[in-house]
Amino acid sequence: MQSVRIYEMPACKMVSSGTGMFGEGNFNLFDEWLSLQRRSLFPKDFLYHAGEGFVWLYMYEDGMNVPKEFEIIDFQGGLYAVATDIDQKTDKELMNTEIDRFLSENGFERDTSRSELGNIITSPLAKEIMEYEQMDYYIPVRAK
Repeated sequence: MQSVRIYEMPACKMVSSGTGMFGEGNFNLFDEWLSLQRRSLFPKDFLYHAGEGFVWLYMYEDGMNVPKEFEIIDFQGGLYAVATDIDQKTDKELMNTEIDRFLSENGFERDTSRSELGNIITSPLAKEIMEYEQMDYYIPVRAK
């Protein structure tokens, strides 16, 4: 069984929180706004580390009511290697070893020109039952 999968994200528009930290102004506002969005089959929000903080993204849809505090940006999209683990308990060294082995065996390499992304995939009901959340880690890749 493979524990890494390849996912292609389309180029699209994303709503951006701007750079910040959890518990701070725009991040709190983004979290509140995000909680008002209708849940879909798959999570539409992604987080990445940006130097002094994090940037939270949410896939934009035409007609969406976006607070003026947030920017709508162009998201490049592309291929990603995706691995799943328990949020905040991931052995990143082991995960990276597994991802690199998968990439090497399947004709891919890491694409360091794009940011790694993450998102929580656990529904509130599943979190209540499991008492933790699962996270998908998106590693940008390209053909060798």
